[in-house]
Amino acid sequence: MVGKSDSQKRNPKDKANHLALVKFLEKDIAQASGPSKAEDEVDRLADHDGDEMFVWPWKGVVVNLPVELKDGRYVGKSGSNMRDQLTMRGFNPTRVHPLWNFRGHSGCAVVEFNKGWAGFNNAMSFEKAYEADHHGKRDWKIAGDNKSDIYGWVARADDYKANNIIGEHLRKIGDLRTVSDIMAEEDRKANTLVSNLTNVIEVKKKHLEEMESKFVETENSLSKLIAEKDLLHQSYNEEIKKIQVSAREHFQRIFKDHEKIKLQLEDQKRELELRGHELEKREVVNENERKKVSEEIEKNAAKNSLLQKASDEQKKADESVMKLAEDQKREKEELHKKIILLEKQLDAKQAVELEIERLKGQLNVMKHIGDDDLEVIKKVEDIHKTLREKEEELDDLESLNQTLVVQERKSNDELQDARKELIDGLKELSKSAHIGVKRMGELENKPFLDAMKRKYGDMDADDRASEMCSLWEEYLRDPNWHPFKVVTIDGKSQGIIDENDDKLKGLKRDLGEDVYKAVTTALTEINDYNPSGRYITTELWNFTEGRKASLQEGVSYLLSMWDAHKRRRT
Repeated sequence: MVGKSDSQKRNPKDKANHLALVKFLEKDIAQASGPSKAEDEVDRLADHDGDEMFVWPWKGVVVNLPVELKDGRYVGKSGSNMRDQLTMRGFNPTRVHPLWNFRGHSGCAVVEFNKGWAGFNNAMSFEKAYEADHHGKRDWKIAGDNKSDIYGWVARADDYKANNIIGEHLRKIGDLRTVSDIMAEEDRKANTLVSNLTNVIEVKKKHLEEMESKFVETENSLSKLIAEKDLLHQSYNEEIKKIQVSAREHFQRIFKDHEKIKLQLEDQKRELELRGHELEKREVVNENERKKVSEEIEKNAAKNSLLQKASDEQKKADESVMKLAEDQKREKEELHKKIILLEKQLDAKQAVELEIERLKGQLNVMKHIGDDDLEVIKKVEDIHKTLREKEEELDDLESLNQTLVVQERKSNDELQDARKELIDGLKELSKSAHIGVKRMGELENKPFLDAMKRKYGDMDADDRASEMCSLWEEYLRDPNWHPFKVVTIDGKSQGIIDENDDKLKGLKRDLGEDVYKAVTTALTEINDYNPSGRYITTELWNFTEGRKASLQEGVSYLLSMWDAHKRRRT
């Protein structure tokens, strides 16, 4: 148990300071030093006034050190030797400084202790030990000339002010302080530290509230963007369905009209053939009638030939229409797998273009028939009118297609902006998270560190790994180094790592497979995400599956984090 002083010369304030120091020595110093001798547990302040002046940082004085005369100068043992002896006795000095003058070793030394209360405790133990052996300060003063062994004590005001080599040295390295002053200063420092920590906590709390507010704002913005995107997507799907149904119905009407015109041409052909047979059977009497009949027969034959050509052209047009229809259907099925929405609208546009081409073909057929037939002229005018209507319809479809493309582009831009905002919000998360931000093309240091430990041991592994990793980062960003080769896979040209590259072969040979894999992975990421600039880019990443994460995955993960955060707060 720590000793209690009943000295009547202490006022209440000194006693309070003394009791505070007693508690400090009982709790902190005892715990820091661990089990020690019983004398270490004694309160070294018990016999000292709180206003007694000590040299601070705590110093001890040893005198009457053994010296001997060599070559005209006094010499003695080193300070480290004395320090080791005192340490073995449990006083734990930090340094022993022998004092020298023009004659050599003065036989005196200053013992330095730690600044804290543990150092004060060691200093007082040091003094008590020498007093117990009758080699303290008082013994030194009354012993006279017949003195043996070493004397030691704790430096105080009289030692500090002494006009000797000890006083001069103490004035150079220390100050005079009371225990009460030191305790008051420590209280001020503790109060200042508590105040500073309180201010820091308030600032951190305010910063946390601001981040929570920004998080809620970002979450609301993302939710709004997703809702707008879904609404636009639904509207776009409905519009495409309407266009697809309209195009299908229009194509069916075109095909029916085409069949109707084909039947009309066949009826006209049969009618002309009948008229030709009737003219051949008719008997002519005079030459004029014979010539007239002959001319009419030739005229009918010419018309019949033109009709035959028109029929052939119509047949070719039929085949072309059917072929175009089949090609259109096949193309529509292929494009449906790639871009479902836009390509359905394009089918409607192609159907209108096909109608225009067919009408142009009919127009050419009618022109071949001739300009004398009023019915043919009327049909030509009808075809012209229909052709203009189809061209206007085609313009409308192209305008609608352009509008949908602009809307899709705008939606894509909004989604990309949302993806960038999400990446900025998740940058601070560690790679141990399910969804986070990956720096594409960044070189990992761990494989280099493992390789250097295997090759050189633990001594210089960190420095060597950092140097080697920095060197290969410069290689990765060198645009003149292109360790890739182009191969054809499934009919498509692809760039892959050239395993025969000299640098990569040397790297694999010198540092192993793991380092080679880390470098080639970074190379592939740079080539995929930024082959021209060759600098690191950030990407939303699914670390669990090792792939690029979708915007929906990122938003879902962000919402789950927010829910977990709210549950922790409640």
